[in-house]
Amino acid sequence: MRPPAEPRRVSPLVLLFLMNFVPSFGKETLRTTAVTPQFGKKMDYVDFIHLNVLEKKVLNSSEVSVQYLCSKPCIINLEAVASSEFRTGVPVYRRRWKDEKNIYVRQTRQIHLRFPSIMVYRDDYIIRNSIIVHSVILYAWISHQSVSSYDAEQNGSYQEAVAKNYTFLEAVPPFERPYKDHKVCLQWGADYLWMLQANKIPQCPHESDGVQILNFIYASSGEKTGIVKRFEQFENRELETVRQHQIDYPMFTVSIWLYLLHHCEKDLCGILYFIDPKEMYSTPAIFLNEEGYVHIQMHLIRGDDLAVKTSFSLPLKQWFRLDLSFKGGQVEVSSVGKNLKRYHHQSFIFREDFYCDDTAGYFVLGGSGYVNGIEAFFGPVKYYRLNVLQTEQISNPLHDKETVEQIERYYERCMDIQDIVYEYRHIVRNGQLAQRACYSENYYLEQLHKYREKSTCDAFTWGKELREKYHTLFKLLQEMDFSAPESEEESDTVLEIGQRIFEKIAKNLSSPDGLSSVESSVPFLVDSSCCGYHKASYFLAVIFETGLGVSVDHTKGLLYSLVGAQGNERLAVMNLGYKHYQGINNYPLDLELSYAYYSNIAIKTSLDQHTIKGEQAFVETIRLMDDELLKAQTKENGDVFMWLKHEASRGNAAAQQRLAQMLFWGQQGVAKNPEAAIEWYAKGAIETEDPVLIYDYAIVLFKGQGVKKNIKLALELMKKAAAKGLPQAVNGLGWYYHNFRRDYRKAAKHWLIAEELGNADASYNLGVLYLDGIYPGVPGRNQTVAAQYFYKAAQGGHIEGTLRCSLYYITGNMEEFPRDPEKAVIWAKHVAEKNGYLGHVIRKALNAYLELSWHEALLHYLLAAETGIEVSQSNLAHICEERPDLARKYLAIDCVWRYYNFSVSQINAPSFVYLKMGDFYYYGYQNQSKDLELSVRMYAQAALEGDSQGFFNLALLIEEGNSIPSYILDHLEIDQALHSGNTSLLQELYYRCWNHSNQESISPCSLALLYFYMRVFWNNILQSTLIYFMGTFLLSILVAFAVHYFQTLSASNSLGTRSEPSLAEPSPSGNSNEDATGPVQQDESTLSNDLAQQELNPMSPLVTS
Repeated sequence: MRPPAEPRRVSPLVLLFLMNFVPSFGKETLRTTAVTPQFGKKMDYVDFIHLNVLEKKVLNSSEVSVQYLCSKPCIINLEAVASSEFRTGVPVYRRRWKDEKNIYVRQTRQIHLRFPSIMVYRDDYIIRNSIIVHSVILYAWISHQSVSSYDAEQNGSYQEAVAKNYTFLEAVPPFERPYKDHKVCLQWGADYLWMLQANKIPQCPHESDGVQILNFIYASSGEKTGIVKRFEQFENRELETVRQHQIDYPMFTVSIWLYLLHHCEKDLCGILYFIDPKEMYSTPAIFLNEEGYVHIQMHLIRGDDLAVKTSFSLPLKQWFRLDLSFKGGQVEVSSVGKNLKRYHHQSFIFREDFYCDDTAGYFVLGGSGYVNGIEAFFGPVKYYRLNVLQTEQISNPLHDKETVEQIERYYERCMDIQDIVYEYRHIVRNGQLAQRACYSENYYLEQLHKYREKSTCDAFTWGKELREKYHTLFKLLQEMDFSAPESEEESDTVLEIGQRIFEKIAKNLSSPDGLSSVESSVPFLVDSSCCGYHKASYFLAVIFETGLGVSVDHTKGLLYSLVGAQGNERLAVMNLGYKHYQGINNYPLDLELSYAYYSNIAIKTSLDQHTIKGEQAFVETIRLMDDELLKAQTKENGDVFMWLKHEASRGNAAAQQRLAQMLFWGQQGVAKNPEAAIEWYAKGAIETEDPVLIYDYAIVLFKGQGVKKNIKLALELMKKAAAKGLPQAVNGLGWYYHNFRRDYRKAAKHWLIAEELGNADASYNLGVLYLDGIYPGVPGRNQTVAAQYFYKAAQGGHIEGTLRCSLYYITGNMEEFPRDPEKAVIWAKHVAEKNGYLGHVIRKALNAYLELSWHEALLHYLLAAETGIEVSQSNLAHICEERPDLARKYLAIDCVWRYYNFSVSQINAPSFVYLKMGDFYYYGYQNQSKDLELSVRMYAQAALEGDSQGFFNLALLIEEGNSIPSYILDHLEIDQALHSGNTSLLQELYYRCWNHSNQESISPCSLALLYFYMRVFWNNILQSTLIYFMGTFLLSILVAFAVHYFQTLSASNSLGTRSEPSLAEPSPSGNSNEDATGPVQQDESTLSNDLAQQELNPMSPLVTS
């Protein structure tokens, strides 16, 4: 990756001289040379022509001022070219004149443009087919052809001109055009008929060169992730022609709203830059440096890079707009306030033009794999691809004024809070140090200080107004113990106080009646958030979004989501990514913005898994409706754990392996304990000779996780496991030769073997060799082959491989990976949802549910559900169904409807959720109206997931006289030609129902299918001539049965009565338990394989380009 060039400081004297330059309005060659008046009698003049349109609209009274200068007798040409929906490049106006006398004299001529009536007037009785004009370009040029050729048809083309220029005229939509006065009188009937249809002209949107890169606030945390945008070629051929002509003479404008929190910590931080197909910076590349100056880098036509730096710095903690315009070799930079008043302006002029092809690559807003982003909030960002605009001409308003003001007020308040916290602690600490000096000389005072209640600071240096404004903060500070050692950094001190405030409030909210105190806890959470502890920010976001104990306030919910995301709180970032992915809760659907958030957490997930510290747990899919999985949950003193421990002590390799995995990753309700896990890994590796345990122990020895590094022993164990045929161990040997020996030939050899055995890590590692250009025997880098290996690794669940493929899909820079933002989001989301910090919240929710701590379970499932985790959404809806009183009391939203609805929008939604929503739409749920078509769609989706109940419900709908739409039948792959009637369709649905159910036992589907066949058989009999014979036969049987019955009855009266045993229904518990335990065992087996695979991921070498 080409690093940004060093900025070149232009001295004030040089700038003053350059400002006297009059830039050329035309483009003679690939390099435009400025026209500079010489100080003396001899002056060199260059032809130029300039257009000044008073009102840049396509009007019949448009007036244009043409300024030009000719160095010899010349002909001035003026031509307007229009493009409509069906035709492009149509000349609609031409004008030319010759000038032989005014040589070396600047001339100005006023021209009144006249366009065809169908372009400038509305349809009426005479103008029947006015056209919808997409764009009009007005060209002007000067040619030096002989004046004698003035009368010739063609008088020099635009491309061959010695000077040329053009401007755009804005097309007026048909309904906004005036009626033409034809100066004729229509008959009354004709006039009346016209008035009936006068306003029925269709309107079509016209293509514009203005691109809204961002239209919603984006929280940039300063990480190496950002918003990726790609421009396509114009559909309008005329605009595309102009764009291509401007590649070596770019003319564009960028307008960016920013709220900067900090300047760049080191080197440069990305604001907006362009990456070409070779993954190199190109024009434009706009960065921020440590001092707050704007660093602008351009790619020149000759292939070099050039950079400049502004003489003004950007302001902190206030909204402003940064405007940059590029024209040939000239750059204009301005900063504008909220009131659109210009703060700063600076110009740079160069002797060589820049190169800019905005379709050959992609734009990045914020950070990327090559540079960190800025720590800021981005507002609306607009890019004008073909125009150079002045500040007052730019249309890029700051839309969401309320959220913008909330952000400003939040950081103003936080500055006060941080000052108070730091100063308060400083005062208390100084007082304690002074007291300790006295106590050291008096044993009684020393013991009194040691055992009495901690003292608080009652002497305030702050005014009464400030104490009243932040009374909750002062109250909390007075209750705190500040005897712990003080942090050196002010920010660390404030953050520590914020964490202590949050932990106290979170503990209260998790108590048996904790949710009743949510409203009173909000001010304390705000104080914690202001101290920089952004778990509190996410708590606040969820509280206000869902109305948990307070009134719903979407503006505050958005504010704290943005603040938390900017502060890198993982759950807050995922919350924003999910909301923009789905376009819910008033968040706009924006896949690029969603990817920016999800990719941030996806990258952290890979790093977090390599870190054994922190509040992390393995993300498990445990549904509250699955009793068998709930029974399998345990703790360190639980029966399951104790049994595994007993079996592991006896040398059971499977028990040792499972126990070590539970302790290392924090699974199945067991607290994370890497040290204890490593003991079991070591014991199993030495005693049982199990290859998986040997491999796992070798991994921790290589990495030194919870144990001292021992490369020699680790290598021996890895070879031992590989000799037993374990694919992970074969890959591990390749990793060893790559990282420790730099023997790429042996590394590739082992990885090829492991890949043949199906190891995803080996596929990824082979891709890295090709990407770095170090694959043995293959010269240079091969990104295509590398990408193929990364894709194969991603298909096998490899995290880094999945991340690389998602990057390929969002940038579209690889031919094998055409740009697909939705697929990029799905892949990044998949990785992000494996984050250990999210797993910790889900585990706390599940433990609380198992302990019947309803308030804590509701709170933590709510926190997880708002991040977009499907299993937490369906579990939360289940809790709200199970405890409707709790949901109604504390939540202002309809919990059941909201989260089942969220769940069905996920790509991994379970079938029972579709059935739930199908029932809600069919019967009508509370305030929600019935919707039969949506109900059918839900049942059909459940059927596609393989749920027999979905087919059964669809059949019942037909039985009730409803019909299934044809597109749903197509979706179910039911041939409507073969199943045109209801009977045939019912047979197909009941058969599929039976086919997807347990065929070894009697199920509702099998009974329904049998009943259906009996009805068909009976209907066929009734419609035949055999009915008379069958009726006679049945009547005879009935008479015979009656006679026999009375004979038996009379005989039994003499023998007395006898009661018959009742027929008990078979209990489904046996079969159901048997069916239920099957999936559990299968899941655990899969989990074990996944865990072993995940443990290998840390060994996969990462590459930084």
